[in-house]
Amino acid sequence: MDLLLKNVRACDPQTGLDKITDIAVENGIITEIGEISCPDADGRVRVIDGEGRLYALPGLFDMHVHFRDPGLTYKEDIITGANAAKAGGFTGVACMPNTKPPIDSAEGVRYILEKGAKTGIDVLPIACVTKGMKGEELCDYDDLKAAGVTAISDDGRPVENAELMRRAIELTNENGLIVTSHCEDLKIINGGIINKGEISEKLGVRGMDRASEDYITAREICLAMSCNARVHICHVSTKGSVNIIRAAKKDGVKVTCETAPHYFTFTDEKLLSRDADYRMSPPLRTEEDRKAVEEAVLDGTIDCIITDHAPHSAEEKADFEKAPNGVVGLETSLAATLTKLYHTGKCDMNKIAEIMSINPRKIMGLEPIKIAVGERCDLAVIDPDYEWEVIPAELNSKSKNSVFKGEKLKGKNIYTICRGKIVFEL
Repeated sequence: MDLLLKNVRACDPQTGLDKITDIAVENGIITEIGEISCPDADGRVRVIDGEGRLYALPGLFDMHVHFRDPGLTYKEDIITGANAAKAGGFTGVACMPNTKPPIDSAEGVRYILEKGAKTGIDVLPIACVTKGMKGEELCDYDDLKAAGVTAISDDGRPVENAELMRRAIELTNENGLIVTSHCEDLKIINGGIINKGEISEKLGVRGMDRASEDYITAREICLAMSCNARVHICHVSTKGSVNIIRAAKKDGVKVTCETAPHYFTFTDEKLLSRDADYRMSPPLRTEEDRKAVEEAVLDGTIDCIITDHAPHSAEEKADFEKAPNGVVGLETSLAATLTKLYHTGKCDMNKIAEIMSINPRKIMGLEPIKIAVGERCDLAVIDPDYEWEVIPAELNSKSKNSVFKGEKLKGKNIYTICRGKIVFEL
């Protein structure tokens, strides 16, 4: 034994484990769960005492991050992005391919995997649907899969050609990959920068009509139905999309989806400050949308929580109307979810584990991470009652464009353990 967690409330709905217990680890593997003594005369064993108040969850996984590497590393790189992930309790992330150049080849996939291997957590690549993300020609999916990819996306912009997207969904269904779709019609958005409605009118700026998201969500579901194939809908933000996905699931369509904590926490009223740190794509919507997204998380319509961690420099975010969309979120995601859903009594810790660890790995076709004897030890050890204020300067990310800046949150990751090694401790 080289690591012992004492008196932690281990919570894993995959195994039915939900109790205060001890967990012994050796060489990265869980060797014992139960009441464990530690006769450690030479001090070789690291002991973490949860005092009955710390929870141990299967290491969190974020299937939607932007680490800007290669090509845009002044915003973030794989090392700094992984540091932010570890601080947030994540033992794995999947990087979107809209880098410079985009990840559309086996060479690009290997770059992500090789650099990610140095971080202490799993940093996995998502490759492009189309070459160069130009929406003109499909990538070689067999080649990408052989290089280590399990999902593809042109996230950052939709695949505008519906027949090209249908073929992508059909081909990936044949070789076991999954398409994750950025559902925004750029022609409907037509230069909009925030949600179209009362707030955009007050500010006198062009709005992003919700039809842009609802239309492409419905399109992708129709395309998946035609192929009897899987499709994953990225960053759901509207009541319309929620209703479309819920109905499709009831009809047996193989659709999964995700959202981010800011969509069930904030509304577009945050934009009244004219602060571009509250701008992302899709945008913050209305209270009706916020409630619909929250309800969809709780009833299982939305399968997982992601961050869409999208770093931008302070200089880029300085101009409200010209700034690029995107916010960082890896270090606030768990805390925001605990604050909004767990501490309000709307869900328990099993649900948190399901939507932040279990489901995203399942959707990506990855091996599950379980708290069980003989399994790889990946854990997020959290204090659900830790109260803190989000101070951007203290974040590990290179960029500080946090939508939760100044917010007081309840709950924090204290230790991140990946393959039995403590890769982060508060």
